[in-house]
Amino acid sequence: MTSPTDWWNGFFTGLFADFWRAAIPAEATRAEVDFFQTHLLLTPGSQVLDAPCGHGRHSLELARRGCHVTGLDFSTDLLAAARQSAAQEGLSIDWVEHDMRDLPWNGEFDAAFCAGNSFGYFDDDGNRAFLEAAAQAVRPGGRFLLESGWIAEALLPHFNERLEMEISGIRFVAENRYDPARGVVENLFTVSRGGESQTRPAEHRVYTYGELARMIRDVGFGDLKSFGSPAGEPFALGSPQLLLVATRA
Repeated sequence: MTSPTDWWNGFFTGLFADFWRAAIPAEATRAEVDFFQTHLLLTPGSQVLDAPCGHGRHSLELARRGCHVTGLDFSTDLLAAARQSAAQEGLSIDWVEHDMRDLPWNGEFDAAFCAGNSFGYFDDDGNRAFLEAAAQAVRPGGRFLLESGWIAEALLPHFNERLEMEISGIRFVAENRYDPARGVVENLFTVSRGGESQTRPAEHRVYTYGELARMIRDVGFGDLKSFGSPAGEPFALGSPQLLLVATRA
């Protein structure tokens, strides 16, 4: 089960894009955005960066609440879906197709966030490059939030080598292998609907909380606070996810 180093290139297309759009119910997105608003200190008019934004579920909800949102992603298919959703609701959102490791802004945002298990796609240099770019994009005193279930303390106590589910008529199967030497989970994902089926490899770098916290401090963030879910309980071994909030020095 070996993935190409740029496995994400072309991954979020076709049935995979359809599945990711359907995977999270609207009420879960609203609960996450409630948390984002509170801990990123967002008010109507706040300038917010969503990177990567996928099909824009968080960006759309924040725009409904009056924030000025920029959503960045490398997936043409997901951005097309995001633009269509925004147009249907009459929401003004800046959608940017770009690499998250090279954000083209300097101190322009009150806050930025990386959500939806979207951190850890790259090698250590690439993941650090994203954090450095996020720190540059946020003004001093602004906040950054990283949400992920691909954190060792959250993932490994409940690790499943095989996961199956069906959402909106799309069957999803994940075969997973953890490589402790590399600190990486190697995945083989299959999605199918009707007579159509697609299989693609992926891999995710898994950091401990301590490793991630050091990286975030090193790039210029401080005052770190960590939570185990949008309900706000402290992050601990076995938490379902990490929501880490930091302030730009």
